[in-house]
Amino acid sequence: MKRIILFFLLFSFVGFSQKAKQQLYKNFDKRFIHFGFMLGINSSDFSVYQKVDAYQDYGLLSLSNDAQPGGQLGILTTVKLGTPTIRFRFIPTISFQERVLKYSSLDTFHFPKGIGEQRVNSTNLDFPMMFQFRTRRYNNFTAYSLIGVQYSMDLQSQEKASQDFNNPFIKIKKNDWQGQIGAGIEFFAPYFKFGMELKYTHGFKNTFIQDFTSVANPIDRLYNRGWVFSIIFEG
Repeated sequence: MKRIILFFLLFSFVGFSQKAKQQLYKNFDKRFIHFGFMLGINSSDFSVYQKVDAYQDYGLLSLSNDAQPGGQLGILTTVKLGTPTIRFRFIPTISFQERVLKYSSLDTFHFPKGIGEQRVNSTNLDFPMMFQFRTRRYNNFTAYSLIGVQYSMDLQSQEKASQDFNNPFIKIKKNDWQGQIGAGIEFFAPYFKFGMELKYTHGFKNTFIQDFTSVANPIDRLYNRGWVFSIIFEG
């Protein structure tokens, strides 16, 4: 993800250093509504909060999580809100995510060799609703910031699945609301606009389901979070 951010900043510098030239796709900002599509990669994990007595009660030394890569695909609708510099953006998206929880514990019965691992996979239908604040166009380049909210429905959720206490798994809720903030850059071609965007997302509510298994007992709360890098084509 650090390499993506550096790449993103490099393109921003190149865009702003352009010499004056003829503008392409001049009619873009005159239209009220635009459509397009988005291809993206994500890095997803949790904000993890363990119980304060996790060591005394369960022998838990630490609970951490590793971000894992995933992908997503979305359909874009952008609406101009009176001025070309402020727009509303809606991108229904299907995303594939994986998060890994790692337990370091003195309890070798529940966590073999003192370390256990839980993988939480999700296939989400995401409905982000964002406000886009663009700079004024310079030649064939603009930059923008984003802020908004997202509703997510996990199609792979095991919220109502029967628990296997011999081989327990982490349960998270099917529905979630998340806040989003981000930034992007755009380049105009003769008949379409190409953009790159980086967003951070974090859940508003605890999505963890406590069902009193060995892997769930030490956990107090889990919040979905992640980074998303997207390539956007808009006509």
